[in-house]
Amino acid sequence: MTISDCLRPVALGALILLAVCPSGAMAAAGTAASEPALIPAPASMQRNEGSFVVDPATQVVALDPQARAAAEQLAGFVAKSHGLKLKVRDKNGANKGAIHFRIDPKAAGESPESYTLEIDPQRAIVSARDPRGLFYGAVTLWQLLPPGEARALSLPALRIDDTPRFAWRGLMLDSARHFQSVDQIKQMLDAMALHKLNTFHWHLTDDQGWRIEIKRYPKLTEVGGCRIPAGDGGVDASDKPKPYCGYYTQEQIRDVVRYAAALHITIVPEIDVPGHATAAIAAYPQLGVLDTPPVVSNEWGVNTNLFNVEESTFVFLENVLGEVVDLFPGAYVHVGGDEAVKDQWKASARVQKRIRELGVKDEAGMQSYLIKRLEKYLVAKHRRLIGWDEILEGGLPEEATVMSWRGIEGGIAAANQGHDVVMAPSSELYLDYLQTDSPNEPPGRPATIPLKQVYAFEPVPATLATDKRSHILGLQANVWTEHMRTFARVQHAVFPRIAALSETAWSPVQKKDWEGFLARLPTQLQRYQAMGIGYAQTPFEVRSTLVEDRKRKSVEVSLSNSLGYPDIRYTTDGSEPSVGSTAYKGPFSLALPAELRASVFVDGKPLAKATDRELDAASLLTRSDEELAMCTGALMLRLEDDGPIEGERAIFNADIFNPCWEWKAADLDGIASIEVRAGRLPYYFQLAHDEPSRKFKQAKSANGELEIRAGCDGELLATVPLPAAPDADGFVTLKTPLKAVAGPQNLCIFFTGDTRPAMWVLDRVTLRP
Repeated sequence: MTISDCLRPVALGALILLAVCPSGAMAAAGTAASEPALIPAPASMQRNEGSFVVDPATQVVALDPQARAAAEQLAGFVAKSHGLKLKVRDKNGANKGAIHFRIDPKAAGESPESYTLEIDPQRAIVSARDPRGLFYGAVTLWQLLPPGEARALSLPALRIDDTPRFAWRGLMLDSARHFQSVDQIKQMLDAMALHKLNTFHWHLTDDQGWRIEIKRYPKLTEVGGCRIPAGDGGVDASDKPKPYCGYYTQEQIRDVVRYAAALHITIVPEIDVPGHATAAIAAYPQLGVLDTPPVVSNEWGVNTNLFNVEESTFVFLENVLGEVVDLFPGAYVHVGGDEAVKDQWKASARVQKRIRELGVKDEAGMQSYLIKRLEKYLVAKHRRLIGWDEILEGGLPEEATVMSWRGIEGGIAAANQGHDVVMAPSSELYLDYLQTDSPNEPPGRPATIPLKQVYAFEPVPATLATDKRSHILGLQANVWTEHMRTFARVQHAVFPRIAALSETAWSPVQKKDWEGFLARLPTQLQRYQAMGIGYAQTPFEVRSTLVEDRKRKSVEVSLSNSLGYPDIRYTTDGSEPSVGSTAYKGPFSLALPAELRASVFVDGKPLAKATDRELDAASLLTRSDEELAMCTGALMLRLEDDGPIEGERAIFNADIFNPCWEWKAADLDGIASIEVRAGRLPYYFQLAHDEPSRKFKQAKSANGELEIRAGCDGELLATVPLPAAPDADGFVTLKTPLKAVAGPQNLCIFFTGDTRPAMWVLDRVTLRP
């Protein structure tokens, strides 16, 4: 199921989804009516009497050449979001009725990103001592404009004195697993700037692709820039291999760097070493440890391929970094260092000999030696090295900065050693993790990181000594794209969670207020719509839980919204919900059949368009995989089918460590048989040291069986041999009588046997009376 499905009902079971899709009628929350809906919240704001009107006659004045860029950027924002074209002047006209951008060397604020915004009924003035501050003042002024096209827009009279809390306000995008176009990268940079983020960490190399042109080593992109996707996605209509390719030329990168600089965003490139190196080794096999050259990986997970530790490989990496430094003028270069499984180094006599030759202690020391070697090279190029927190192992280079992803402990350790830190814990700030438990979530990784959890993260640990806290440069959200085949999915993952990130990164900690943020968020969604940002709909859905009666003639319905917006209105006759429709006050009984529609309302207007679902007795006997629990939850992923090459694909919830699904409290009274629709996917996962955690029931026949049990360790109710392959459409429907069992049962559905290199996945289960 994809985002586009929000316009149609989803499969009904014990859990109904009533999806919420964009609506031009969206309005700000009631508490936002009296206070401007600014995200991130400014450091200081004082409201005054009156307002300033912006209309086609309003001029934007920038006398200083350094101020003109911010003035033009404001005019561009307003033109795109409001359809209102403002003229930018570099000559002083009338003081009244104009928006002024001024460089002021005496402006308040310790940061060059600080600014002051003053609005009265006569004029608006943005002042700062640096163009960066003027730019962020322009962003705030734009946010103050009421959403929607209009000939005249009113700005509230106020004074804002603003400065960022952290210097590093970052977003990482993985372009190695799935490739984004230059235009899409620029769209993301635009959106970052509108959230006052200033650091774009660009993940450009990995096992699945090398995305940056290195002129000295052309095979890195010629070979390493292409992979053959697993399964049907890797063959065309004539059954020939269809590669997935993409890389950025050096001229394209220079263009993106210039574009980012105009938005006051610094790009930090990442060249991953010594692990995540398969694409590079496929291009130049002499860089690897094994005698057998690999191909560019089409599998996800932790790959065991590492760069070798020969002097020639060190020189190769330095030559690559030399071209990277020429392309990216920012202070930092990221060298990865994460998930470097040392099995190949341990097993290699040549690597072990090099360890002894270089006088390092062990494999961790060998990685530290490599990182220190690269740091020395980068320092000579006037750059600073940053890496994932694994670079702590074996000893940190003298000037290295640590990006802490395995929790915050690595960041604490680095800060205590006197090293700078960027906090990016996977448990809080990995945006490829699902953001709700909605069936409408696109493919993603197992954990759920909702908007509130992102908002609640505090990057400065309370346990960190006061004199070490200055080492926390800031925070960063990371977007790994294994499961993001399209840019729409990238946007779904990032927005609106990036808004929560931005408030932590920019606003003073005492200004953070979850309820206030929720009140301002609906207006932010309108800005997204105006700027063409495809934000996630799932946090704004109305969810419905059903409790059915034993005769399946009625249900008790409970409605909710994951963000807690309280005003839910619903109808049961198929009509469009309105502010006059029944307000949800608590669970209610609904006779079947019925058509239920619901929406969240804010300030008396719908937050989004309602969707509906027809309910009947038959629908209560079917569950999709999204509506079932995983039996153990060892490593549940939301996975996409491997075909077709283009267009929509089926999506499945599957535990890749234990292929078992559970229908909790299934009412088996009067049920005679069961029907299971299953699909088949390539098993495209590298598990490394997690392989022993994978469990499966032993098969009793050549291709394994479908087993149905009353409880996962309970009585066997049915078993059906699995076919050698699915039908031509990639699915198979298995039907079998079900042993008579009375009352509610936790029904467990297993696929037995180790079926790799493929795996069965469940699509739908139907009980038949």
